[in-house]
Amino acid sequence: MLTAVPVATCPDFGISAVACRDDHARWSMPEVRSDYRVVLVRRGRFRRMAAGVPADIDATLAYVGAPGEEECFAHPAGGDVCTAISVTPKLWRSLAGDVAGPVAHTVYVDPRLDLAHRRLLAAADLGDVDYALSEELLALLSTAIGRTVTGRTPITAACARPDPGLVTAAREAIIEGDPASDTLFSLAELLGVSPYRLSRAFPHELGVSVTRYRHRVRIGRALDRLAAGERSLSTLAADLGYADQAHLTRTMRQHLGHTPTAVRRLLASAP
Repeated sequence: MLTAVPVATCPDFGISAVACRDDHARWSMPEVRSDYRVVLVRRGRFRRMAAGVPADIDATLAYVGAPGEEECFAHPAGGDVCTAISVTPKLWRSLAGDVAGPVAHTVYVDPRLDLAHRRLLAAADLGDVDYALSEELLALLSTAIGRTVTGRTPITAACARPDPGLVTAAREAIIEGDPASDTLFSLAELLGVSPYRLSRAFPHELGVSVTRYRHRVRIGRALDRLAAGERSLSTLAADLGYADQAHLTRTMRQHLGHTPTAVRRLLASAP
């Protein structure tokens, strides 16, 4: 029995928690998917056959799939739980270039990739799909794709290229509240670059991620509103684009060490 629970769903990618309770050593009937995907094991193990090559998939070995690829599965060890990441051809090409698919069907999950997987799941729990989770996803995909696609790719180009003009344009869009800055992917499209290039540009130029910079701008607006006497934290959260009041509270506590209520008291008692 196979169950898939969506973790995040966006136009360019989808992330699901997949649990399988099958227990059989025989191969399943062939399946053909239409997406690019990276599947990492959280618990358990199983076998996958792609292009006639079997592989034992577990927490130390993920698999990468491409559209039109025929695959079969076997579960001789019982059940497993995985994180399945599906991406559009457009997002794949923005990272891997114009190659049709991965050269390797599996990727070794070293501690760096394991940490990227865990950071992705932690970002999903925080609820900031539009920026925090998107940046963690791009970091994970760049690592996995970099190990399965040979030659120079947009990943290596983005890592080597300084982009002060790009960061300036992105900052302006975020500060001005351009609707395209609501998500990392739509902001990248507005600026005519890949999401990965935009994500990499901010640490190079400012020393902080684009996610953290966006929080800086929104927290500044929150401080202005609280100083002006804003009483409704739910209204403040909605106006600033946070998922809810709890999301605003977590973010302010993380960046300021205080909740919005505590910040309001601090501002009211300032000399």
